[in-house]
Amino acid sequence: MTEAQAEAISMKLNVLIALALRQLAGETTFGKRSRGKRGVGDVARYLADMGLNAKDVAQIIGAPVTSVRTLVAPHRRG
Repeated sequence: MTEAQAEAISMKLNVLIALALRQLAGETTFGKRSRGKRGVGDVARYLADMGLNAKDVAQIIGAPVTSVRTLVAPHRRG
């Protein structure tokens, strides 16, 4: 498998995870997210704890990579 193929598969899996997450959360709109959506930090930490890297977590939850890195940083955890 080439790097490009692996990247394409990763992107498609991220979309499927994001759709499943939206369904679990009961979201029905697919437009722009409102600023400061509640629970995003918990979801980001959960996905990071499951082994996903910050780039993948950011794609799944629709947040900037830098924000995800801040959310999952060890000093930010309870």
